[in-house]
Amino acid sequence: MFTGIVEEVGTIRHIESRADYQRTTIAAKQVLNGVKIGDSIAIEGACHTVVHFDADTFVIESIAETLQRTTLGDCRVGNRVNLERSLKLGDRLDGHLVAAHIDGVGHVKGRTESSDQIVFEFEVPPELAPYIAEKGSITVNGISLTVIAVTDRTFSIAAIPHTLKVTTLSEKYPGDRVNIEVDIIARYLERLVQPMNGKNMLTEDRIRAMMSVDE
Repeated sequence: MFTGIVEEVGTIRHIESRADYQRTTIAAKQVLNGVKIGDSIAIEGACHTVVHFDADTFVIESIAETLQRTTLGDCRVGNRVNLERSLKLGDRLDGHLVAAHIDGVGHVKGRTESSDQIVFEFEVPPELAPYIAEKGSITVNGISLTVIAVTDRTFSIAAIPHTLKVTTLSEKYPGDRVNIEVDIIARYLERLVQPMNGKNMLTEDRIRAMMSVDE
């Protein structure tokens, strides 16, 4: 699991396309501290396994499906990418629980700049829209963000200067594609309300029972 708090921005140094997967070499510093082969690192919000590393780079491998279902297939040498190591037991959870399994690719629909923030509007695939709620959490390119507005197909967030400084979000403009992961809690709630054997798993009575407190 991850938190959506980007640790650093890395730079793609080399891309090698093979028969059925792609090897990508990324320059980094902080995420290399204590790194081991097999460790998980989220790149632009997509979980990958470290297959090789040296003093200032690490290597990941992406299968064809990952390249098709995320923005990693768009990456080129020199591109900057958001990086985060996976959580360890006892770590602080400063963002929200992030699986780093991309749900879909959206794009920047609008960008409004002011002196203290940039408001981004993103359009998402229609199947993801029901999972996005105002004041809820969402992950964009690996960044944990709070939704400030929603429509049938879009949501908006306000990025403060610190977020713009320590991530690649400031580099995104209308038309740019972004990785989207909805709040994992919304996925579990959907599963609970789906009928099973003809019965709803989550009923009003059950919700009341879970929320009640013994006096």
